[in-house]
Amino acid sequence: MKKTLLLASLFMMWFGIATAQKYACVDTEYILSSIPDYEQAQKNLDKLSIDWQKEIEAKFQEIDNLYKKYQTEANLLPEDLKTKRQNEIINKEKEVKELQRKRFGAEGDLEKKREELMKPIQDKVYNAIEKVAETKNYAFILDKSGSATLLYVNPKNDISDEILEMLGYGKSSKKQ
Repeated sequence: MKKTLLLASLFMMWFGIATAQKYACVDTEYILSSIPDYEQAQKNLDKLSIDWQKEIEAKFQEIDNLYKKYQTEANLLPEDLKTKRQNEIINKEKEVKELQRKRFGAEGDLEKKREELMKPIQDKVYNAIEKVAETKNYAFILDKSGSATLLYVNPKNDISDEILEMLGYGKSSKKQ
Protein backbone atom coordinates (compact mmCIF):
# COMPACT_ATOMS: atom_id res chain seq x y z
CA MET A 1 0.00 0.00 0.00
CA LYS A 2 2.83 2.38 0.86
CA LYS A 3 4.54 1.49 -2.42
CA THR A 4 1.41 2.26 -4.42
CA LEU A 5 0.90 5.53 -2.56
CA LEU A 6 4.55 6.49 -3.09
CA LEU A 7 4.39 5.63 -6.80
CA ALA A 8 1.16 7.58 -7.20
CA SER A 9 2.71 10.57 -5.42
CA LEU A 10 5.80 10.44 -7.62
CA PHE A 11 3.66 10.16 -10.73
CA MET A 12 1.51 13.12 -9.70
CA MET A 13 4.60 15.17 -8.92
CA TRP A 14 6.18 14.28 -12.28
CA PHE A 15 2.91 14.98 -14.11
CA GLY A 16 2.62 18.36 -12.36
CA ILE A 17 6.17 19.32 -13.35
CA ALA A 18 5.68 18.09 -16.91
CA THR A 19 2.43 19.97 -17.40
CA ALA A 20 3.86 23.14 -15.90
CA GLN A 21 6.34 23.41 -18.75
CA LYS A 22 5.37 25.99 -21.35
CA TYR A 23 6.17 25.18 -24.91
CA ALA A 24 5.53 26.52 -28.38
CA CYS A 25 6.46 25.82 -31.94
CA VAL A 26 7.57 27.85 -34.91
CA ASP A 27 7.74 27.17 -38.61
CA THR A 28 11.13 28.56 -39.63
CA GLU A 29 10.47 27.88 -43.33
CA TYR A 30 7.34 30.03 -43.10
CA ILE A 31 9.13 32.74 -41.14
CA LEU A 32 12.09 32.88 -43.52
CA SER A 33 9.90 32.82 -46.63
CA SER A 34 8.01 35.80 -45.21
CA ILE A 35 11.16 37.91 -44.95
CA PRO A 36 11.88 39.75 -48.23
CA ASP A 37 15.65 39.88 -47.59
CA TYR A 38 15.74 36.10 -47.28
CA GLU A 39 13.78 35.62 -50.50
CA GLN A 40 16.15 38.02 -52.31
CA ALA A 41 19.22 36.29 -50.90
CA GLN A 42 17.84 32.93 -52.07
CA LYS A 43 17.25 34.34 -55.58
CA ASN A 44 20.82 35.69 -55.66
CA LEU A 45 22.19 32.29 -54.62
CA ASP A 46 20.08 30.51 -57.23
CA LYS A 47 21.29 32.85 -59.98
CA LEU A 48 24.91 32.49 -58.90
CA SER A 49 24.56 28.70 -58.84
CA ILE A 50 23.03 28.64 -62.33
CA ASP A 51 25.75 30.93 -63.72
CA TRP A 52 28.53 28.80 -62.23
CA GLN A 53 26.88 25.60 -63.45
CA LYS A 54 26.67 27.02 -66.99
CA GLU A 55 30.34 27.99 -66.81
CA ILE A 56 31.31 24.46 -65.78
CA GLU A 57 29.08 22.84 -68.42
CA ALA A 58 30.66 25.05 -71.11
CA LYS A 59 34.12 23.92 -70.00
CA PHE A 60 33.06 20.25 -70.08
CA GLN A 61 31.63 20.83 -73.57
CA GLU A 62 34.97 22.29 -74.62
CA ILE A 63 36.73 19.19 -73.29
CA ASP A 64 34.24 16.97 -75.11
CA ASN A 65 34.97 18.84 -78.36
CA LEU A 66 38.71 18.45 -77.82
CA TYR A 67 38.25 14.72 -77.24
CA LYS A 68 36.12 14.29 -80.38
CA LYS A 69 38.70 16.22 -82.42
CA TYR A 70 41.43 14.05 -80.95
CA GLN A 71 39.53 10.87 -81.87
CA THR A 72 39.11 11.93 -85.48
CA GLU A 73 42.79 12.90 -85.83
CA ALA A 74 44.33 10.16 -83.66
CA ASN A 75 45.17 7.83 -86.55
CA LEU A 76 47.10 10.58 -88.34
CA LEU A 77 49.06 11.91 -85.34
CA PRO A 78 52.54 10.78 -84.33
CA GLU A 79 52.81 9.15 -80.87
CA ASP A 80 54.36 12.17 -79.14
CA LEU A 81 51.57 14.47 -80.39
CA LYS A 82 48.93 11.90 -79.37
CA THR A 83 50.37 11.82 -75.84
CA LYS A 84 50.52 15.62 -75.73
CA ARG A 85 46.85 15.93 -76.74
CA GLN A 86 45.76 13.22 -74.29
CA ASN A 87 47.58 15.00 -71.45
CA GLU A 88 46.04 18.31 -72.50
CA ILE A 89 42.54 16.79 -72.34
CA ILE A 90 43.26 15.12 -69.00
CA ASN A 91 44.67 18.35 -67.51
CA LYS A 92 41.68 20.40 -68.70
CA GLU A 93 39.33 17.84 -67.19
CA LYS A 94 41.19 18.03 -63.86
CA GLU A 95 40.98 21.84 -63.96
CA VAL A 96 37.23 21.77 -64.54
CA LYS A 97 36.66 19.21 -61.80
CA GLU A 98 38.73 21.37 -59.44
CA LEU A 99 36.66 24.42 -60.42
CA GLN A 100 33.48 22.41 -59.79
CA ARG A 101 34.75 21.41 -56.34
CA LYS A 102 35.82 25.01 -55.63
CA ARG A 103 32.38 26.37 -56.56
CA PHE A 104 30.05 23.65 -55.23
CA GLY A 105 32.11 21.71 -52.68
CA ALA A 106 31.35 21.51 -48.97
CA GLU A 107 33.52 24.56 -48.27
CA GLY A 108 33.13 26.00 -51.76
CA ASP A 109 32.23 29.44 -53.00
CA LEU A 110 28.48 28.77 -53.01
CA GLU A 111 28.52 27.63 -49.38
CA LYS A 112 30.57 30.67 -48.38
CA LYS A 113 28.16 32.98 -50.22
CA ARG A 114 25.19 31.23 -48.57
CA GLU A 115 26.79 31.77 -45.17
CA GLU A 116 27.45 35.43 -45.99
CA LEU A 117 23.89 36.13 -47.19
CA MET A 118 21.75 33.85 -45.03
CA LYS A 119 23.46 33.72 -41.64
CA PRO A 120 22.62 37.31 -40.60
CA ILE A 121 18.94 36.74 -41.41
CA GLN A 122 18.86 33.38 -39.64
CA ASP A 123 20.60 34.91 -36.62
CA LYS A 124 17.95 37.65 -36.47
CA VAL A 125 15.20 35.03 -36.49
CA TYR A 126 16.95 32.91 -33.86
CA ASN A 127 17.46 35.96 -31.62
CA ALA A 128 13.77 36.89 -31.96
CA ILE A 129 12.75 33.32 -31.07
CA GLU A 130 15.06 33.38 -28.07
CA LYS A 131 13.69 36.74 -26.92
CA VAL A 132 10.07 35.53 -27.19
CA ALA A 133 10.98 32.32 -25.34
CA GLU A 134 12.59 34.26 -22.51
CA THR A 135 9.82 36.87 -22.36
CA LYS A 136 7.00 34.33 -22.32
CA ASN A 137 8.94 31.84 -20.21
CA TYR A 138 8.78 28.94 -22.68
CA ALA A 139 10.68 25.85 -21.61
CA PHE A 140 11.27 24.91 -25.24
CA ILE A 141 10.24 25.87 -28.75
CA LEU A 142 10.04 23.29 -31.49
CA ASP A 143 10.59 23.91 -35.18
CA LYS A 144 7.78 22.23 -37.06
CA SER A 145 9.18 22.85 -40.55
CA GLY A 146 10.39 19.66 -42.15
CA SER A 147 10.58 17.74 -38.88
CA ALA A 148 9.69 14.08 -39.22
CA THR A 149 9.50 13.63 -35.45
CA LEU A 150 6.86 16.26 -34.86
CA LEU A 151 3.58 14.62 -35.82
CA TYR A 152 1.06 17.11 -34.46
CA VAL A 153 1.14 20.72 -33.41
CA ASN A 154 -1.83 22.53 -32.02
CA PRO A 155 -2.04 25.76 -34.06
CA LYS A 156 -2.54 27.83 -30.90
CA ASN A 157 1.06 26.99 -29.92
CA ASP A 158 2.50 28.24 -33.25
CA ILE A 159 4.15 31.59 -32.57
CA SER A 160 5.58 32.10 -36.08
CA ASP A 161 3.45 35.22 -36.67
CA GLU A 162 4.61 36.65 -33.35
CA ILE A 163 8.24 36.17 -34.43
CA LEU A 164 7.50 37.92 -37.74
CA GLU A 165 5.85 40.81 -35.91
CA MET A 166 8.86 41.11 -33.60
CA LEU A 167 11.10 41.25 -36.68
CA GLY A 168 8.87 43.99 -38.10
CA TYR A 169 7.24 42.05 -40.93
CA GLY A 170 3.72 41.61 -39.56
CA LYS A 171 1.44 38.72 -40.43
CA SER A 172 1.76 37.24 -43.88
CA SER A 173 -0.97 35.95 -46.14
CA LYS A 174 1.24 32.91 -46.85
CA LYS A 175 0.16 31.23 -43.57
CA GLN A 176 -2.43 28.52 -44.05
